Amino acid sequence: MYDLASVIFTDVLGQVTGGGSNISGTDVIHANRVIGAGLAMGLGGIGPGIGIGIAVNGALQAIGRNPEAEGSIRTNMIIGAGLAEAVAIYALLIGLLILFV
Repeated sequence: MYDLASVIFTDVLGQVTGGGSNISGTDVIHANRVIGAGLAMGLGGIGPGIGIGIAVNGALQAIGRNPEAEGSIRTNMIIGAGLAEAVAIYALLIGLLILFV
């Protein structure tokens, strides 16, 4: 049984090709792969983006309150941002795997 995305893309691809009879199962699978890869990267990038923004906000506020501790605060912020960015890289990897494998 097809899911909602399959039904939508079958209809869209059918209109593009001039009729529903030219659409094969591989077209629907490819359309679902493209949607899946886009969702994986889009949703996987939201969390790290918000996390890095919150981390930088906290670091800037801490530096404003205690300028002498700028070096250690900046170092910890960069390490945390790198760890958060790793999640986005994993999401990119999953998106590419969905798309090409």
